[in-house]
Amino acid sequence: MKRLFAVAAGLLIAASVAVWQSQPASSQTGWISLLDGQDLMNWDQIGDANWRTEGGAAVADQGNGFLVSKNSYRDFELRAEFYVEADSNSGIFIRCTNPAKVGTDSAYEVNIWDNRPEPIYGTGAIVNIAKVDPMPKAAGKWNVYEIVAKGDTFTVTLNGQKTVDGAKDNKFADGRIALQYGTAKDKVGPVKFRKVEIKPL
Repeated sequence: MKRLFAVAAGLLIAASVAVWQSQPASSQTGWISLLDGQDLMNWDQIGDANWRTEGGAAVADQGNGFLVSKNSYRDFELRAEFYVEADSNSGIFIRCTNPAKVGTDSAYEVNIWDNRPEPIYGTGAIVNIAKVDPMPKAAGKWNVYEIVAKGDTFTVTLNGQKTVDGAKDNKFADGRIALQYGTAKDKVGPVKFRKVEIKPL
């Protein structure tokens, strides 16, 4: 009887270990996929940018506009992969308080614009909040943005390099996420986003 009990206990422990090992890593828990490149169902479109899904990404290369998340977020970590060219004008807007009219007067813009005339608020910066010097370049490759907004404090990391470290501002407490395709001149390169996910804090 003792032997049978020991065998049963051993099987139970082995099964428990197998189940535990099959669970996602704790660092992955709590993440919500907003964009997987298959559809745009989690987003509203404003403006006339020609957003569509193509090759596993959300892509725009004409017009001027935004993909705006259907839900609002207060404190969070956001991860997004994006591709731009040298003349692409884009950005990730967070805590958008007016989802019908996205801009720096009603949201925070984590910029993606290598050719911005004022580079201190170009790629890697939070426009009018946190400068970058020197400005990192994102053109011609897939990049990863990691953005943390917690209370009045913001951190931005681009491809493992921290570009904003603990910037402070308290104008906007919560709001939606918006992905931009912008036109700043006659010819502007395409913008692509994929694997956009958020973890509320």
